[in-house]
Amino acid sequence: MTGQIHLSAPDVTGLEEEFLVAAVRSGWVAPTGPDVDAFEREMAQRVGVRHAVAVNAATSGLHLALLALDVGPGHAVVVPTMTFAAAANAVVYTGAEPIFVDCEPSTGNIDVALLTELLARRTAHQPPVRAVIAVDMFGRCADYDTLLPLCERHGVPVVEDAAEAVGATLAGRPAGGFGRVGVFSFNGNKIMTTSGGGMVLTDDAELARRCRHLANQARQPVPHYEHTEVGYNYRLSNLLAALGRAQLRRLDSMIDRRRETRARYAKTFADVAGVRLLGATGDAPDQGSNAWLTVIVVDRPAAGWAAADLGRYLADHRIETRPVWKPMHQQPVFADARRVLTGAADRLFADGLALPSGSALSDGQIDRVLAAIDAFLDGDRSPQ
Repeated sequence: MTGQIHLSAPDVTGLEEEFLVAAVRSGWVAPTGPDVDAFEREMAQRVGVRHAVAVNAATSGLHLALLALDVGPGHAVVVPTMTFAAAANAVVYTGAEPIFVDCEPSTGNIDVALLTELLARRTAHQPPVRAVIAVDMFGRCADYDTLLPLCERHGVPVVEDAAEAVGATLAGRPAGGFGRVGVFSFNGNKIMTTSGGGMVLTDDAELARRCRHLANQARQPVPHYEHTEVGYNYRLSNLLAALGRAQLRRLDSMIDRRRETRARYAKTFADVAGVRLLGATGDAPDQGSNAWLTVIVVDRPAAGWAAADLGRYLADHRIETRPVWKPMHQQPVFADARRVLTGAADRLFADGLALPSGSALSDGQIDRVLAAIDAFLDGDRSPQ
């Protein structure tokens, strides 16, 4: 029996070990330290923003960003329905209500035309929209050329949820630097990892200060412990920041590896009826994407099989896949939330499948995945 092939396992080398050992030997094993400071500087420089605040998770970063934008009870925040629950959860943490907006069928990113309609028809009797969260799905930036001017006209700040998009770009501009504030994830399955962690990025000095203050239990700068408001323990540890600094040095090579894998998937499915790669358009598929996860979308009648059929077949051969995010409006916890839908996210959830995409995959492992896909396409449906 061959070993399990994972969807997006951490890619860790001796460089990360060197940075971790150095951090341990420095004595800075507490939540703060020189590696945290350096990680923030290096990430801000990479994105091209003035300020970065390291936190223990992207969810924490989203929560802090919304609080710093004075989002709270009686307010509404627009959230793409096609996303992980963290974005919607962060809104609920503040006491505000999420409004879910459907996605573009071609990319999975928020449908800006729907958002335009939503913002135009809001009335004085409805909770005011205090922020729009735009998620860069599977490592491809949202349509900020259209979205940012739209939100500016309505006086609504944009929070860029770039959890999946570290290292991605749009027209040469790095993800994480769009809108009023951006948030990265360094979870174990992301492009780069700190085991668990995240980063808030902004050009707004006061917003960064506010996020940092709240992330440190809202402790006042006095010798004794004094608090005038409720804060949170959202800090990133110095040891994990050291891991992140090593990962950042390898980021470009890890992205290149994922893009190589995506190119092989594109070649495999190029002539398969009814199958497309999510986000691939024109002659330059996924331009600027970091290729975090390669997702295929299957037109069942045209292909003669469903995405779930391939998923089950690969699972039988110890190859991990995953459906795309279950839309937030389908989640029981958000059954009563407002939503503006076209059905695009529902179709992507039914017809999409994320394939193994990690940069730690060996050539042999990728060969094995592609061989299994070829066998499935040739009509094999037997378990290994």
